[in-house]
Amino acid sequence: MSPEKMVHMANQIATFFATQPGEDAPGKIAAHINDFWEPRMRAQLAAHVEAGGTGLSPLVLAAMDAVKVPAD
Repeated sequence: MSPEKMVHMANQIATFFATQPGEDAPGKIAAHINDFWEPRMRAQLAAHVEAGGTGLSPLVLAAMDAVKVPAD
């Protein structure tokens, strides 16, 4: 998947959970990514964050601590 599409998808998830009641948007974002993104996508997202995370919402960046990144 292109980095631009991945960033767009992650930011859409963040936008949705930012509008939901409660205060754990990063946890909900991470749970959604863990449940619905395949391991390759999670690994690509983690690599993008490690490279600076250009374009990602601060909520996505906050969620990364709880995203299950597969081992190499």
